[in-house]
Amino acid sequence: MNILHIYKDYHPILGGIENHVKVLAEAQAASGHQVTVLVCDPGLRTRVKEINGVRVIKAGRLATVASMPLSLSQLTILARLRPDIAHVHSPYPLGEAANWLLGHARATVITHHSDVVRQRGWLRLYGPLLRRVLRAAGRIIATSPRYIETSPWLWSVREKCLVVPLGVDSARFTPPADQLANQPILLFTGRLRYYKGLGTLLHALSLLPGVRSVVVGDGPMREEWERLTDMLNLRDRVTFAGEVPDEDLPGYYHAAGIFVLPANARAEAFGVVLLEAMASGLPCITTEVGTGTSWVVQDGITGLVVPPRTPQALADAIRSLLGDPQLRATMGQAGRARVEAEFTLERMITRVQAVYEEALEA
Repeated sequence: MNILHIYKDYHPILGGIENHVKVLAEAQAASGHQVTVLVCDPGLRTRVKEINGVRVIKAGRLATVASMPLSLSQLTILARLRPDIAHVHSPYPLGEAANWLLGHARATVITHHSDVVRQRGWLRLYGPLLRRVLRAAGRIIATSPRYIETSPWLWSVREKCLVVPLGVDSARFTPPADQLANQPILLFTGRLRYYKGLGTLLHALSLLPGVRSVVVGDGPMREEWERLTDMLNLRDRVTFAGEVPDEDLPGYYHAAGIFVLPANARAEAFGVVLLEAMASGLPCITTEVGTGTSWVVQDGITGLVVPPRTPQALADAIRSLLGDPQLRATMGQAGRARVEAEFTLERMITRVQAVYEEALEA
């Protein structure tokens, strides 16, 4: 099968969607498919490379507006390609519209990773076109049933939506036998963007004397959240580790006792970091924002779900787990079992392949 993935950025640009496209494309190439990834280069020049069996075309970028690259080269390249499947990763308005207008794939599959959340004014202009794009797609992938239920864009085309959860390499995060002996440090990992809600965790820590937290990741909110850490007198209890090498990441999970993802907006559509934490045997605390976070984490089974932007509720949840080592262990074991049953890379790749075949048949 000739597969074309369309998005705005690709590895080594860091991000959940970028990493998902890389993992999926490389797995498909390893299975014998002809796989091309069409994205935008950070600079003006178009570059083409083969990376781990995947042909990666990075089209020259003219500018970036509202987090979206503008590239005429990407449009002309797309118009020349003839894939069996065009797999568009949304939100990416330029890619979505260009594939609808210029693409020549036998079938189009769209993974709706997230609604557009912040650019609401701009969305008023693009919204009618987005609805046409979604109606024209062969199949639409949502990463959780919650997102189909709550997205105003997916609900109207729910008959063509299929759920394919994201996946992780569970073996990579297998917890050590002595994990229960670890000090119950709180762990947060991810890009430091507004919707991750790290500020809520910092305010919760101010209500939890002596409790320590490690923050792994970097991003546009780091400076602001470090200032908040100082303002709350938490500098001796909060460690900003920054970006860490990929091979070191499991060690941070294994050194922690509880994982916290205090998301505060629908832009946090799923939370792959929750899967990594669960695969590491950690109980998770997350928030109810109407997306996959509260579907991945089963409240009372694999962790706890609290309201967003509510430091007191988050602090209460943390306190309850810190005070009950056996509950932490039970939830951690349940989370690990849930990942192995539902969220492995192998399951994800097989499910995506089934969606492709269904789209082609349709």
